Amino acid sequence: MKRYLSERLLYRAAKFSFLFLLIFSAFTQSIADDTLKNAISGDYPYIHKLYTHLHSHPELSFYEKKTAKRLAIELRETGYEVTEGVGGYGLVALMRNGKGPTVMIRTDMDALPVKEKTELPYASTYYHLEKSGKKLPVMHACGHDIHMSLFIGTARMMAAMKDHWSGTLMMIAQPAEERGAGAILMLEDGLFERFVRPDYNLALHVYPELPSGSVAVVSGYSFANVDSVDIDVYGMGGHGAYPHSAKDPVVLSAQIIIALQTIVSREVSPQDAAVVTVGTIHGGEKRNVIPEHVKLQLTVRSYTDETRKKVLDAIKRIALNQARSFGIPEEKLPQVHIKEKYTPAVYNDPALSKRIRDHFEETLGSERVKSILPAMGGEDFTHYGRVEPRIPSLMFRLGAAEPAAYARSKQQNISLPSLHSPHFAPPPEATITTGIEAMTEAALLLLKKQ
Repeated sequence: MKRYLSERLLYRAAKFSFLFLLIFSAFTQSIADDTLKNAISGDYPYIHKLYTHLHSHPELSFYEKKTAKRLAIELRETGYEVTEGVGGYGLVALMRNGKGPTVMIRTDMDALPVKEKTELPYASTYYHLEKSGKKLPVMHACGHDIHMSLFIGTARMMAAMKDHWSGTLMMIAQPAEERGAGAILMLEDGLFERFVRPDYNLALHVYPELPSGSVAVVSGYSFANVDSVDIDVYGMGGHGAYPHSAKDPVVLSAQIIIALQTIVSREVSPQDAAVVTVGTIHGGEKRNVIPEHVKLQLTVRSYTDETRKKVLDAIKRIALNQARSFGIPEEKLPQVHIKEKYTPAVYNDPALSKRIRDHFEETLGSERVKSILPAMGGEDFTHYGRVEPRIPSLMFRLGAAEPAAYARSKQQNISLPSLHSPHFAPPPEATITTGIEAMTEAALLLLKKQ
């Protein structure tokens, strides 16, 4: 406890000296001449301490209590009006700065049940103890520690630069992104009714397939619809030596799995994209017993609502008719369960995307702004923009690969550790400072004084 209090005193001292420096010195200059970069560089030691703390103290989805409390302290000390407990452990922080638009910046907070293998000096050794007594290793393997650190860095920059923008800045820290639930929980808790409704939504995500120091903006669809589908396949059990007297649901499941692969190759337009993956198969208990039931669990990805419907309808059609061709009676046909709550595709508003990309090329430099393709990953950030009427939203990507390692990977055609890998370890300084710079520039553009 004494160590923690001494750290907090050091953090507060650093915070106040930093703000004093910004307000009375650096920001009396023009923003155009690297003032922002210098300020970010000067503040980085403080942010790095926060980053190592967050990295080494990860918390799983729905358990982000200590993480949320730490972010709430940081935001309050920087001058924001903070409300805790929105949609679980979600935070809403507002800075009202005169007339103008409202810009929402979102970070996620949760970590993953992954055992860290990075060998970093601040690597997570944390385990989550479940009610059952089972211990789960926990790691920030998806970069949410990076997201939170630059989120606070951006909040500090914007607070120090209040003379340069006008409007309302809405900073939200969201729980349970990895479960695809946090955004919905915050919205259902009255996010836009209890507080303010944004004119723009902004977020970013680290991207290990780009070098740190760079960003990328994808216009239009950026991340995919994500659906979870379960299929219960039924048969008639029997002895493994007498298959003719049974209806083997294992073989039927195999036929269904193979047939499902024709959906993308033969039913979805080659100009569109979709993925159907059977991730788990569970059936049977003994090698010489034909079981009565097999369960399949699928993840299904798409971009457009039309393609999503086509793929899901095809999954149901194939499962039912493969069973019919197998001689399964109607009362024992497969049951296809499509989870009602799914993660819709992230759609970056084209006009906002162009505006931000052009600004990044002007302020960060065109060599740091990359072009990439949409990804099949999922992100629940999309829910904030899908409320009616729709809110222009953008989630851009932040390079997170060590540049030399990135160059070697391209030369040798090898893969770097991806998101959710136990070895995922972005170079923190270049990644975080670039993220602060890019997000601050985006916010300043949208909140520019008229």
